[in-house]
Amino acid sequence: MHKVHKGLTADGAGLAGDRVVAQGSAARVLVAATARALRGADCADLGHTGPISRFPTAPEPVRRAAATRAAGRVALTVDQIGEVDAARVARWFVDQYPRRSYPGVLIGSPHGAAAHLAVALGVPWLPAGFEMTVHWSDGAVDRPREALAHGGALAERLVGGNPDVHLRQVHCPASRGTLTGVTVSLAARWRSLPAAYAQFLTDRLSADAPVLLVRDARTWPVLERGPGHSFQVGCPASGLDPVDFHPDSHALRQVLRAVGGDAARWAPPEVSVPSGDAEYGMDPGFEISARDFADRHGRPLHRVLVPRPGALSAAVADLYRHWLRAAGKTGDRLVVECGRLLDPWQVVRAGLVPYWCENATRRSVDEAEWWLAGSEEFSSVDVLPEPPGMRSPALAGLPQWLAVAGFGRRRRALDRTSARGYPVTSVPTRRATEVMRAQPYDLPVPPPLGVAEALSVLRDTGGHQGLLVS
Repeated sequence: MHKVHKGLTADGAGLAGDRVVAQGSAARVLVAATARALRGADCADLGHTGPISRFPTAPEPVRRAAATRAAGRVALTVDQIGEVDAARVARWFVDQYPRRSYPGVLIGSPHGAAAHLAVALGVPWLPAGFEMTVHWSDGAVDRPREALAHGGALAERLVGGNPDVHLRQVHCPASRGTLTGVTVSLAARWRSLPAAYAQFLTDRLSADAPVLLVRDARTWPVLERGPGHSFQVGCPASGLDPVDFHPDSHALRQVLRAVGGDAARWAPPEVSVPSGDAEYGMDPGFEISARDFADRHGRPLHRVLVPRPGALSAAVADLYRHWLRAAGKTGDRLVVECGRLLDPWQVVRAGLVPYWCENATRRSVDEAEWWLAGSEEFSSVDVLPEPPGMRSPALAGLPQWLAVAGFGRRRRALDRTSARGYPVTSVPTRRATEVMRAQPYDLPVPPPLGVAEALSVLRDTGGHQGLLVS
């Protein structure tokens, strides 16, 4: 049985949490957005953007120089990786939430709809892991084997001081662009409930408050390199399939050409697990530890298994419509958010129904279109496409985003700022706030949903999409 990790506290040695967790990473943005919403604040102060590829049409040396400068501002150095304290990161996450008693907590894989669900319930959302980026001074986007070697050395140093963390290294030029050649991306997953989380559950939850675990169930080929370190080439968020990262793939050649790589040099290592959990999955030990804690403290624990991001997005959007209508509101104004472009507080303040796309890939937008086609129509649809900062054959074009907005009966709006320069520009999180602040107020905010009611609606609306709620 896994025990709760007894690592250093926030007062111990090591880098501060806000220095460790990658800028613009999903966990960082979602905790910030959820914590602000629970304080009754929006995301106007959040400037987070994702990894960007500057000067996409410039020669490769110019692109690499720009990516190196960008990485230098935010990535950890090789020496700093030994100063990472995962226990301190966990403390940084929980300390962002207002100090009061909560009727429950959501913990798990990063997903924008999970943040919206947490806000509707009036509870915090906490990640089961976090992402880091670390310098790779002699790297290259088309050298995954060399990336593995560099990441392996980093993993040995980090896991040695954080034995309850597993590192999943992701080498994906299709989602990270030129930054793939100057940094390595490490997704740290706790293998048991961190001490800060256990203390939070003990001190900040009301009696009998439930714990909800949200787990991303997507799979991907994985190389288990050694204790505490695994490696994957590509990722589900790229919008491509594992076969698309094969050396003779036409899609791979397009991606590498766009980021200054050469498909002739692409030689990924052999995988050892053909279908393992992808990087946003939850470590099995974490779930075991959470269940053990809940059992010992008499707390109900529920699990939401998400087969693909659109399943949870659709179920939570339907839940919001149910919640708003039960409070006497129309529930017929939709906002389609994307990636880091979200603002849970402004959604609630304006009485909007939120649908969250993981990113701007055709796969994500297809799921939004299919859900809209099968839903009761909305009087207005506002769409916020997040430009990924690079080109990829997997991306949705602006015409597809316009088609999503076209489902609005009276209002059909595609944010012009997000669309300007799409897909090679970048837009900060606060852009979502700016757009939604222009929406009319629909106050008062409905009273928080009960967990039992929310789970019942999620089962009813998400079951046919493969969402498993237990």
